[in-house]
Amino acid sequence: QVQLVESGGGLVQAGGSLRLSCAASGRTFSSFAMTWFRQAPGKEREFVAGISRSGNNTPYADSVKGRFTISRDNTKNTVYLQMNSLKPEDTAIYYCAGSYYTWVSSLKNDYPIWGQGTQVTVSS
Repeated sequence: QVQLVESGGGLVQAGGSLRLSCAASGRTFSSFAMTWFRQAPGKEREFVAGISRSGNNTPYADSVKGRFTISRDNTKNTVYLQMNSLKPEDTAIYYCAGSYYTWVSSLKNDYPIWGQGTQVTVSS
């Protein structure tokens, strides 16, 4: 069974940057589409960005397009989320998730594998 562990969260001022990492155990990482979701207090978990198995398809939520970049290194079993120009509204717990689908779904119910989350707090 694949396990996901996120890291890289923290406290940053508005306009700053953070890079999140999600390390996967197991030898089947390249078989998964990977996605970042986030959940702010009192809100639903929402799609942020995803990346296909090969890395050729990388959809983004409109709210982060142009500021966030998702990437993956299948040799290191790791997916990354580079977050630039952070805003206070980006404050949330960020989760990585894996899906067996060949496409990148924005629906959280399509993802059977989840990490424990990492907190990102952006101060104004």
